[in-house]
Amino acid sequence: DIDNTVFSYIPNTASVAFRGMVQELEVHCRDVKKERIRAAGNSLTAEEFDAIFATQLRIEEIAVKDMKLRTFITQDKQRNDLVTHIYDVTYGVVRRDKDTLVVLDDSIVRGTTLRNSIIRILDRLGPKNIVIASSAPQIRYPDCYGIDMAKLSDFIAFRATIALLNETRQSHIINEVYKKCKQQEKLPKEQMLNYVKEIYKPFTAKQISDRIAAMITSTEIKARVSVVYQSIENLHAAIPDHKGDWYFTGDYPTPGGNKVVNRSFINFIEGRNERAY
Repeated sequence: DIDNTVFSYIPNTASVAFRGMVQELEVHCRDVKKERIRAAGNSLTAEEFDAIFATQLRIEEIAVKDMKLRTFITQDKQRNDLVTHIYDVTYGVVRRDKDTLVVLDDSIVRGTTLRNSIIRILDRLGPKNIVIASSAPQIRYPDCYGIDMAKLSDFIAFRATIALLNETRQSHIINEVYKKCKQQEKLPKEQMLNYVKEIYKPFTAKQISDRIAAMITSTEIKARVSVVYQSIENLHAAIPDHKGDWYFTGDYPTPGGNKVVNRSFINFIEGRNERAY
């Protein structure tokens, strides 16, 4: 529904991905115009023709970020307070109770900024629906090659999946994975396997995304919130020469990765809020 949708992005890291999304949306918009002309046939009047070609993508800068603040590199205990002050919004663009607001983010790691700040300020604009689109797939596994993501419990995709296992009475899978991780804890890292993959197997990516949407939506939010992630297959299609997908797939390029995810899961089950490396 192009006419009733506003497209935007979460600054500043999603700006490049947003340009790519807009290019594809422009192609879609042209296809919509062609289809409307084709459907009207010879009965199309000049006024109707002008109305069709007046259809434009509604591209706006909705969220405005304080350039002096950066949440991702902030210490955990300070992040929750910081995210409540980092963003503001542009008013007068979204039509209240009518428009859908689609906002692109580069990735969704913890969900802290979305729940505590972004969703709330977007909801103040009064959209009927809020769609958070992530240009990266669900981040499910720790990274130990440079990006500081060492704890499984930090990842909202992991927490959502654990919640689904408990809600669907499949918590035995959590215990089984824990036992397997403990059994290989003392093995050489070259012999370790990533058993944490079994946590995600019972659910589709959409089921996990829907649970994430519920987790980032607090009770006072009026709009319907949904989350859409890039698929791993489409990620590979978009950047075929870049193979680093282990924080999405759990397929680590070195044995040390399996050791880290094994330790991280054990820490989670045993209630240890500490790094896995």
